[in-house]
Amino acid sequence: MLPFDILEYQNRMKQTKQKMAERSIDVLLITDPANMYYLSGYDAWSFYVHQMLIIIIDEPQPLWIGRYMDANGAKATTWIYDENVIAYPDEYVHSSIHHPMEFIAEILEQIGQGNRRIGVEMDHYYFTAKAYERLTSSLPNATFVNGDLLVNQVRMIKSDQEIEYMKGAAKIAENAMYQGVNSIYKGARECDVAAQISYHTIAGTERFGGDYPSIVPMLPSGERTGMPHLTWSERTFMEGDSVIVELAGCYKRYHVPLARTVNLGPASEKLNHIAPIVLEGIEKVLDATKPGITCAEMEEIWRNSIKKYGFEKEARLGYSVGLNYPPDWGEHTASIRKDDHTVLLPNMTFHFIPALWFDHYGIEISETIRVTETGCETFTNFPRELMIRDGFATPSHDGKIS
Repeated sequence: MLPFDILEYQNRMKQTKQKMAERSIDVLLITDPANMYYLSGYDAWSFYVHQMLIIIIDEPQPLWIGRYMDANGAKATTWIYDENVIAYPDEYVHSSIHHPMEFIAEILEQIGQGNRRIGVEMDHYYFTAKAYERLTSSLPNATFVNGDLLVNQVRMIKSDQEIEYMKGAAKIAENAMYQGVNSIYKGARECDVAAQISYHTIAGTERFGGDYPSIVPMLPSGERTGMPHLTWSERTFMEGDSVIVELAGCYKRYHVPLARTVNLGPASEKLNHIAPIVLEGIEKVLDATKPGITCAEMEEIWRNSIKKYGFEKEARLGYSVGLNYPPDWGEHTASIRKDDHTVLLPNMTFHFIPALWFDHYGIEISETIRVTETGCETFTNFPRELMIRDGFATPSHDGKIS
């Protein structure tokens, strides 16, 4: 069931331990489900309860600790020894009396790790303030340090197998976008389009069965296109509406996001004005992206491109992307913005989304890119221009955009 060769997992462990040594961390407590998957292969919807992968710098095998009913799943989906899978009883689940971190602390004491330098993922969705409090109070002889983003940084450069999984996700994204755009017509509801996208995202293609993306489809329309993180409603599309579609294909937990803007009938003067400006900026950045330049330099190229037309963008242009679980498909490391001096290296992957949003309208056209040995390439191959749909069109039977 492992998605990667055992040698790849061992290499990931080696790189993780090297970074632990650089930070003087003896024991790393991993609660990010993406980092758990990356190092062990563990893949389940169990992250709503406390669970942990423990990396000990002088031990070859990690420990997995989680809920009793999830232990067999950990044994089935990971490369670690069964005896290193430790389960806590259900009395620790959502209890006001017991807490899983107390159980974990007891295990760490029993195996002689209670007085070491312990790194925890401090700024993460699945590691709570209460979890930290219970850990520190239960391990008074340990020194706790910030281990945040340690594994995320290892994940930034993808292996060849990871790139292949992202190529599969790209095919899913293309098809889901194709079907989503084809479902947009006058009288259709936003929720109906979201349903089409969701179906094809999970069904995938004949070759690549889809996985659940970390973010649901974003689908603002009309004046709400200036509000980028709205999902969908039961609103029906009207003639003249613009619609932003942002989605991701997901394969083996690897994501390829894709965004496009569609207009029902002729676009407004404002939208027609900004669309070529965005497209020009995208082309300039993609042409310049290669190993050795920085994220800040990518942003500067975009900023100078749109500045001559009187525009500026406050938000970042993109971010490192790939493996993840809800609620985000970004890796939380490098961002394409002016203060990020991350140097691009081959097989880094980014969601490049140089969108422009205003009070009552907006445009999104994005690409997920891979840094190659000499430049960059996009994972998907989908029309990039502002897409104009006949407002009275209905879905075609062959599934093609009409």
